[in-house]
Amino acid sequence: MALLISTLPQATAQTSLPTLGDSSDLTTSAERRLGDRIIRELYRDPDYVDDPVVADYVQGIWQPLLAAAKTRGELSAELDERFAWEILLGRDRTVNAFALPGGYLGVHLGLIGVVATRDELASVLAHELSHVTQRHISRLITQQSKQTPLLLGAMVLGALAASKNPGATQALVVGGQALAMQNQLNFSRDMEREADRIGYGLMATAGFAPQGFVSMFEKLQQANRLNDNGSWPYLRSHPLTTERMADMQSRISPGTASATGAATQASSEHAMVAARARVLSNPGVDALRQWIAEPRGSGFQSLPLPRRAAALYAAALASSQLRDAAGARTGARQLDDLVRQDPAAHRLVRLLMAEIELAAGDVATALTFIPDGNARRPELMLRSQTLLRANRASDATQALQTWVATHPKDATGWQLLASTWQAQGQALRAIRAEAEAQAARYDYAAAVDRFKAGQDMARRGGAAVDHIEASIIDTRLRAMESLLREQAAER
Repeated sequence: MALLISTLPQATAQTSLPTLGDSSDLTTSAERRLGDRIIRELYRDPDYVDDPVVADYVQGIWQPLLAAAKTRGELSAELDERFAWEILLGRDRTVNAFALPGGYLGVHLGLIGVVATRDELASVLAHELSHVTQRHISRLITQQSKQTPLLLGAMVLGALAASKNPGATQALVVGGQALAMQNQLNFSRDMEREADRIGYGLMATAGFAPQGFVSMFEKLQQANRLNDNGSWPYLRSHPLTTERMADMQSRISPGTASATGAATQASSEHAMVAARARVLSNPGVDALRQWIAEPRGSGFQSLPLPRRAAALYAAALASSQLRDAAGARTGARQLDDLVRQDPAAHRLVRLLMAEIELAAGDVATALTFIPDGNARRPELMLRSQTLLRANRASDATQALQTWVATHPKDATGWQLLASTWQAQGQALRAIRAEAEAQAARYDYAAAVDRFKAGQDMARRGGAAVDHIEASIIDTRLRAMESLLREQAAER
């Protein structure tokens, strides 16, 4: 169900799948470097989005799957240490997800917006994870032993770009030899079956209903019948054969709830996150207005609670995006009354209310919905933004410093910290945080530029300079210059 490249045609001939444990010509370090090269470009893509609410929900599914892979022995200690295990969200309405070299995964908001339960989303992530743990990408590269990994990296970028612009592949993938590779870059059917089998095995261990695999297959199979206009690359490169669906169904133990049973019923929390993904996928003003109108329709009160929660959430967020603060507040209050007894859903409502008030410019009210002391990322990021708007940057600094100390790859956290330091007149610290934000997105050239700016500032500062900060900048600059030289050598 998952993919390396989402838009290339299916292979017409594939070699047999190697047995588990077979070696690859590509080392884990080389695969990680290839992934880093690809991911640097994806971070620059305008469709890349870091939405703390959606990302936090996805991580709540992803982390148990990683732990299950370790428990079951599917994820080796070497891969665990060397690979990134990062998920990037794309502001794209297509139903798509993909695995990349080095432990990177991409998930489109369009996919999150259509899955009905967290078990269905878990099935997609488990399948993608299994492609990585079984080193399917490395095996494909080994099959193309005469091609360089960098050429493959260029093709991956070209194929991903083609989901938005069909001409982009031709622009990025150059040369007859590269074009000849296209038919061999998709995962083979054997690899797809292996990822199905291993991913399915992770589900129960990670705390998810395995029936999510079956219901997800059925959902995508139906979508495939209804859509044949090029808008479903996930389906085109992942043939959902009845054989694969039957294989997943046969693995469910007799007596277990059906694929639409209680184990996979939608929750209000999931329905609201899916609604948020649909709104953030930037569908246009007309769609936003339709979502605003949905809760006013006849028969709305007869809908299941999760469906009503999703509709109210989408209406409130859409109203806020259309700068209708009054309408957004009304929808949020109705939603609050509806899900008040559900702690997970109610948390999302409080975050939404804070977001609405921040967009409306009422920072004092926004802060009442996100009290100090909550260490979860969505609350921390939103509270820090609100404190900055309230000219209380110093109140946000300590929490952000603690966060980036334990999450050094959080570029958004570093950028917010840079803004708080700048607001307090701490220019040297702000420059260092800006450099760390660039480094977190693998843009080592930009990081070197900012560290050098900090170094120059420290030299001009004389006795008044923060010598500890200046020493950190010197050390980090040398590290970034070393990484930049490695990048240049790869090119």
